[in-house]
Amino acid sequence: MTAINGRDFIAWGFQPGEWFKPAVPIANALRSEGADDAAIRAHLTTLDPATHARPMRTNGLEFGVFLDAQTEAERANKAAVIAQMDALMRVPTIVRGALMPDACPSGMVEGTIPVGGAVACEDAIHPGFHSADICCSVAITVFRRADDPKRVLDAIQAVTHFGPGGRKGAVAPPDAVMAGVAGNRFLAEFAGLAVGHFASQGDGNHFASVGHLASTGQVALVTHHGSRGLGAQLYKKGMAVARRHTAIVAPRVPAHNAWIKAESGDGRAYWEALQIVRDWTKASHFALHDLVARQIGNAVADRFWNEHNFVFRRDDGLYYHGKGATPSWKGFSADDDGRTLIPLNMAEPILIARHRDKAASLGFAPHGAGRNMSRSAFLRANAPVLPEGIDVRFFCGKPDLSELPGAYKDAGSVRAQIAQYDLAEVVDTVEPYGCIMAGDWEADAPWKRKAAAKWAAKAAAEAATS
Repeated sequence: MTAINGRDFIAWGFQPGEWFKPAVPIANALRSEGADDAAIRAHLTTLDPATHARPMRTNGLEFGVFLDAQTEAERANKAAVIAQMDALMRVPTIVRGALMPDACPSGMVEGTIPVGGAVACEDAIHPGFHSADICCSVAITVFRRADDPKRVLDAIQAVTHFGPGGRKGAVAPPDAVMAGVAGNRFLAEFAGLAVGHFASQGDGNHFASVGHLASTGQVALVTHHGSRGLGAQLYKKGMAVARRHTAIVAPRVPAHNAWIKAESGDGRAYWEALQIVRDWTKASHFALHDLVARQIGNAVADRFWNEHNFVFRRDDGLYYHGKGATPSWKGFSADDDGRTLIPLNMAEPILIARHRDKAASLGFAPHGAGRNMSRSAFLRANAPVLPEGIDVRFFCGKPDLSELPGAYKDAGSVRAQIAQYDLAEVVDTVEPYGCIMAGDWEADAPWKRKAAAKWAAKAAAEAATS
């Protein structure tokens, strides 16, 4: 299959411009997913600045904004995220939307759902709205007996895995979960990832944190990660199906806003796949927690968890998509016990909250502190230092400075907005002792070491013969 390039765009009648560069890979992705030239041209029309201003509705729907701004950086972030949400609300399946206090833009493409964004959709599941990190979630285990938090942090560091790829020593997923993977047409080919990435934590803002409950002083372990390679591959397949469907029923909708019709064979299979991935992710968290409990010889007194990148169906029949938004309504899942976790940054308490089900926020609360600027912008403008008073570790060695507390919104302000807008009720906190994150694994990635060794050997050989 011949790759599409800019010359093809010109032959189809498009005027050359800077938009060609990002549009070419989109066009080739659509072709690889089975779209014909007519469908690809229709999608390109939505990207061509010369042929459209607003690709969908003339007027977007109103949406709830639960986001304050006091500083210049906060005001810039708020303006950007509202513009992104306004474009998103023109997608024809969306009927309601809201922005959380931790909201920040997600990428630069118009109409991408922001982090901290939530939308309710009619008969539609949008893979792009839960993103590739499906079921990114937070889980807590509270230990029964008093323990040394350093011992617990050492234990989780010994049994977890951060960074790309899976574990060296496999920890098997539950048989029921693997049976679900094998029986679902979206997931069956990824059984190897389901095994290899189980009980691993990835990179970025994922973490393992240890602290004490403010209420009782008990030691608690909190982990944050999603469905890893399994979820990423489900997302990729889901987007392919969504783009094919949307190219037929709404060809002017941008590819990243494509959807699967929920009440269809594809929609039901994808919904089932999401629930299987949810079960896998929950088991992945608690497999790590159980390894720690065995290693330290302590019993589990309490545990619960919640996702914040997922799709939920409420009694009104709508599909509620949260991108970095925590469900805060009774029965959002079969295992809901009325509590959720909201981490802020590595140096601040993790909030334990009860539901409020505020209608204007679609029943969601924030999932964390969010950012006022991108990682790269933060690093350009700051000289970050490690926080004092907590045990901060980076699994891959070199610190990831874009994950330090200063890179995030002010935790106190986000917590105040949760109370001000009645998004959740904070009933307890995990006071921080220390945490582990992936770190800057790319700085010392295996392929970089291999390349460096190759060039060193070449230089040594040339020096020897000169």
